[in-house]
Amino acid sequence: MDKFPLTKKGFLQLEQELKNLKGVDRPNIIAAIAEARSHGDLSENAEYSAAKEKQSFIEGRIQELEAVVSRAQVIDPQSVKGDVVRFGATVVVVDEDTDVETTYQIVGDYEADIEKNLISLSSPLARALIGKEVGDVAEYTAPGGKKSFEILEVKYV
Repeated sequence: MDKFPLTKKGFLQLEQELKNLKGVDRPNIIAAIAEARSHGDLSENAEYSAAKEKQSFIEGRIQELEAVVSRAQVIDPQSVKGDVVRFGATVVVVDEDTDVETTYQIVGDYEADIEKNLISLSSPLARALIGKEVGDVAEYTAPGGKKSFEILEVKYV
């Protein structure tokens, strides 16, 4: 069985989502299904169909999260030291084409969120950054073509 690398923060967020799904969403959808059943003929009951579909989604997400949480390899970025980019690193880079500085944190697949600049360990950019140090240039092929980033800072927070 493969382990899923997660930061401590990401692990806690997934645990909280799982707790919320089991303790709040699951009981609510069961109540919604019971309410829809009380309205009569289920074959033409849109409320019942929607509630069953939502229940299916919730149960699937619970199973997925349980699998991830049970096989998580939790890594606290603050316990990692050094100047080399590894999992959990917060990296400040500058795009060599546009001179735009961006800060990314390399996280596990299940906690990645590009809007928060949390990039997945398996993403092309993260793979290009891993193993590099301050001053190095990371190159990778993006959908828009080749991109080059110079690493300005590496920290573990």
